[in-house]
Amino acid sequence: MNTHTDDDSNIETFVEQALQQGQVWGLYGEDGWALCDSIEYEDTDVFPFWSSEQAAAAMCTDEWSVYKPRAISLDDFLTEWLPGMHEDNAMVGTDWDAELTGGEVEPAELAKALAPSDFEA
Repeated sequence: MNTHTDDDSNIETFVEQALQQGQVWGLYGEDGWALCDSIEYEDTDVFPFWSSEQAAAAMCTDEWSVYKPRAISLDDFLTEWLPGMHEDNAMVGTDWDAELTGGEVEPAELAKALAPSDFEA
């Protein structure tokens, strides 16, 4: 049973599944994409993403019931989303559970994990 105590494992699983599927899932609503405050960093936003539509859809309850899962191609995620979040000093949440716990990772770190060949010397 994964209790999300190992954020590195959570992030690795997210990367593996995202690479297999060629996409990630965010939550989109009338007011835009879902985000929340970082647990780890003060005054920092976190954009949560999931490696499956089912996991993202499971989050659309209570205050997040205004959102629906929306796929983002891995190419767009790497070339637009992650650089934009890096510029905004935001973090990426990976495969969070219903308690909004899971990994928080720097966008540049996640980009390296998803496309290591783009970062080789």
